[in-house]
Amino acid sequence: MKVSVKVPATTANLGPGFDCLGLALPVYNEVTVEETVMPGSGIEINIIDENNMYDVLSIPKDENNIAYKAIELLYNFIGQSVSDIKITIKTNIPVARGLGSSASVIVGGLVAANELLGKPADNAVILSIASEVEGHPDNVTPAIYGGFCISSIEDDGSVSFSKIDWPEEWKLTVIIPDYELDTSISRSVLPESISVKDAAFNVRKCAMLVDAVYKQDSEQLKKCLKDKLHQPYREKLIKGFKELNELLENKEDILGCVISGAGPSILVISKNDGFEKVQNEVKNIFDDFNVECDIRTFDVENQGTIVI
Repeated sequence: MKVSVKVPATTANLGPGFDCLGLALPVYNEVTVEETVMPGSGIEINIIDENNMYDVLSIPKDENNIAYKAIELLYNFIGQSVSDIKITIKTNIPVARGLGSSASVIVGGLVAANELLGKPADNAVILSIASEVEGHPDNVTPAIYGGFCISSIEDDGSVSFSKIDWPEEWKLTVIIPDYELDTSISRSVLPESISVKDAAFNVRKCAMLVDAVYKQDSEQLKKCLKDKLHQPYREKLIKGFKELNELLENKEDILGCVISGAGPSILVISKNDGFEKVQNEVKNIFDDFNVECDIRTFDVENQGTIVI
């Protein structure tokens, strides 16, 4: 028996919402989990990049694979050991680009294995395990539930979250550069502590951002996408981000520009066809840095993970 699931990409943080805000995007990885026929055959992990677009050779194909680690925790939760299994991951989400590729395979492995086991774990357990493996809930929550999600890991390891409707007229453009940025490197540049002033700044902006989405208030959103926790430190690693922000700051129908997750992808939020009007100017910025980039504009993916 085998189960396949489709999991969306995600973009996290949205500026001030460090490790707690995330959006699902309509790009998908497909994860299949099956029990192998031959007992004692162990773990088999296959990575399929159908479009030959991403470097998947570095992805572990043994017990260190994050999908396997998540599955192992699920089996432990129900008091079992992992049987001989085969995991197949078809990748369409860019790897190490700040678009939730790791979250997608963690969630995909968990949901598929849970189905295979007869669904002993509810969504709350799946979310808790996924957040434990990923280290934070901002990507895994929208990967499971879709849409715009606010999430928090509680002291007992459970995850509280809320999903708010994302305005249909707010479009999401992702600028995906042709180089990787490992999350560990992106986190290593963050300071160990910040001032109370900067912390208060982010609390204000994050609260107002959530309110702007809830009210579907474009003018308010424009004021809320600033950050002092991570972007000032990470922007040094992301070619063109500072210049792009300066270009888009006062453009009509552009609501804001933020680092997607840990980067190096960049998320631009616009109204209607606002981004189309400036796309050539944006491309020129990255040409100046000799960076090839893939520019894609999406509506939010509201469905989340589905069993195929």
